[in-house]
Amino acid sequence: MPEDDEQVGAQLARVLGGAVEDLRRLTGGASRVTSSFDLVTPGGQRHPMILQRRRDDGVGASSTVDVEAALLAAAADAGVPVPAVVAAGEGSGLARGWMVVQRVDGETIPRRILRDDTYARARSGLAAACGAALAAIHRIDPAHVPGLAPSDPLADPVAVLDSLGAVRPALELGVRWLGLHRQPSTSRVTVHGDFRMGNLVVGPAGLAAVLDWELAHVGDPAEDVGWLCARAWRFGGPGHVGGFGSLGDLLDAYVTAGGEQIDTQRVTYWEAYAAIKWAVICALQASAHLGGTTRSVELATIGRRVCESEWDLLVLLGHAPSDGDPMPEPQTDTGAPFGRPSVVELVEAVREHLGSVVERGAPGRDTYDARVARTALGIVQRQLELGPSIARAHARRLGLLGFNADADLAAALRSGSLDDNLGRVGAALAATARDELLVANPDYLRAERV
Repeated sequence: MPEDDEQVGAQLARVLGGAVEDLRRLTGGASRVTSSFDLVTPGGQRHPMILQRRRDDGVGASSTVDVEAALLAAAADAGVPVPAVVAAGEGSGLARGWMVVQRVDGETIPRRILRDDTYARARSGLAAACGAALAAIHRIDPAHVPGLAPSDPLADPVAVLDSLGAVRPALELGVRWLGLHRQPSTSRVTVHGDFRMGNLVVGPAGLAAVLDWELAHVGDPAEDVGWLCARAWRFGGPGHVGGFGSLGDLLDAYVTAGGEQIDTQRVTYWEAYAAIKWAVICALQASAHLGGTTRSVELATIGRRVCESEWDLLVLLGHAPSDGDPMPEPQTDTGAPFGRPSVVELVEAVREHLGSVVERGAPGRDTYDARVARTALGIVQRQLELGPSIARAHARRLGLLGFNADADLAAALRSGSLDDNLGRVGAALAATARDELLVANPDYLRAERV
């Protein structure tokens, strides 16, 4: 996939038949790169556009660009607000798979949508608007979108973890719980797969577009509801639905728009699945960095967010650290034989420098990257201080459960041999998830994040 903007612009101009101006990259995730540009036609008209390109390895996507284009057309016919597809294809000097759509005016950054007065009116009706949009998505006949794959919620996360060589006992416990509490589904419908804040364009008047259909598949309609309700997508907002609304408002609007009745127990089941799925996606994104496909401090840091979802999962399932499981104690760094500044003090100095870069307001992407790098160094600093204590505590918990290593515990959970003892195992894993969060993101342990 070409990375030079001039080269990409030239290929776009050839494919679209116009001049490409103001081409700039917006994101560089594990599965695709998103860019914004203006297409100036021979008559001089300017059209705002978005280009999405698959990375060469296709990590993280479950559908091809042809399927996505067909989905967007079907969604528009069903009444879902979506951007219009301008062009799509494979190759053409752009990427293994690429798509150009019209740019929709509005905001996608969740914290702005949840907090800015500009979107106060939109927030008041957003849960209902999402319910209506989901009902429309679920009306899309999967037979009208050839190539739309089915999804097995129990097999998919485990297969990805195995492919990455990742050992996460908390996620094994969650997958086992899903198997023991499988919810009956009355239908198999087109599921968006990533319907959440960040993939919704919101204007002052309300929902303007639903983006990013790359994870669409055939599944239970309640999956989309549980995904939108997952804590990871609330971004500190108080609402159960995306941080902005109530589950009752969403489900009422969903039924009014033609969706089936979905009870809250079924939503909870899919919230648990959402926590597991997002944890796996975080590990998958980190693998793009670790494997050298996309070297990125952002992707590397995302790998440490797995414990956020593990904590969410365990809390949702009713597990909490036992009262006798103390908080980790920081380690004193004497600096010997190296003297001062210690490693912790050096990391702190670099974090302060990156903070000043952010405050100075460097160009947009540079500011963002500095903020992410500062976050990564914060993780390093806290692990230097708390890591030894956390490692000892985790080894002690494993020993009390009768295991020497995470891999042994994970295998036992997958086999079902611990099904009668999930409460005790869950409490131990919740304590470890809490300790990991004290390193990765201490603010996540608060009831609401800002």
